[in-house]
Amino acid sequence: MNQTTSKKQFISSSLLGAIFMVLAALAFAFVNSANDFSQQKNGVSPSAVAFFQYLFALLFALPWIWKEGRKALATNNLHWHILRVVLSAIGVQAFVASFAVMPFPQIIALVMISPFFVVLGAGIFLKEKITISRILATIVAFAGALVILEPWANDFTIKALLPILAAFVWAGASLITKYLTRDEKPATITIYLLLFLTPLNLIFYANSGFAIPQVSAFGLLIALGVFTAMAQYFMTKAYSLADAVYLQPFDDLKLPINTLVYLLVFGYSLSNSFWPGAALIVGASLYIALIENRKK
Repeated sequence: MNQTTSKKQFISSSLLGAIFMVLAALAFAFVNSANDFSQQKNGVSPSAVAFFQYLFALLFALPWIWKEGRKALATNNLHWHILRVVLSAIGVQAFVASFAVMPFPQIIALVMISPFFVVLGAGIFLKEKITISRILATIVAFAGALVILEPWANDFTIKALLPILAAFVWAGASLITKYLTRDEKPATITIYLLLFLTPLNLIFYANSGFAIPQVSAFGLLIALGVFTAMAQYFMTKAYSLADAVYLQPFDDLKLPINTLVYLLVFGYSLSNSFWPGAALIVGASLYIALIENRKK
């Protein structure tokens, strides 16, 4: 393999990773809006949403598991899968519970703290390079999130700890995901998450009273499960293609994407600060993509 071919493959890999992270952001935007709609409009409890969300995601993935057979579950890192699932379960429960007590803008603004945890953890545990450009892009993207949602305009309450907790444990799950992609396929990593998280969510669901949603709510819950499986796969695929630190500004694109989806679904009005904030996030993502590829 000559140097030109190697360079082209690196550029393709890094940019493809960024594209998959953006696709994950789009899928997660639908997941979040469907999650909120299920609770606010259909009266489904947070624990029920979390359970059926991952149950239907697992059912959606079953044909692939059947086709691949034992190969779909081949792993030498079962303990890391279990830890990832535990962290993801805590994050899911904290996140869905926050929808019942906090407005959407505050939730997403606080969850956007997660990239800071990922950047720090990737440097310490994964030994990835934390360059000035990567730090700058992450800070600018997060600043854009703050500009859009202006969380300082509301008084801080103890309830704000729910999305912060979700941000912290999801950062840990993301780091484990990146670590697992060194040895395993993205589809296998996704399957283990769905396979273990579904019965774990069932425990939370049973402890909350096991209230069965109305029949009319199941169409949305099924769609929620399908997009959850897609979002998890896209995110894992992104981590298999690029450094975790590099991908964080693209992860911040969740904020403007979620805001626009909420505008379309719920009529959520855009503030005057939306466009400058979104420009910061998109600019940071483009900046880090160009800088990283130019360096290589």
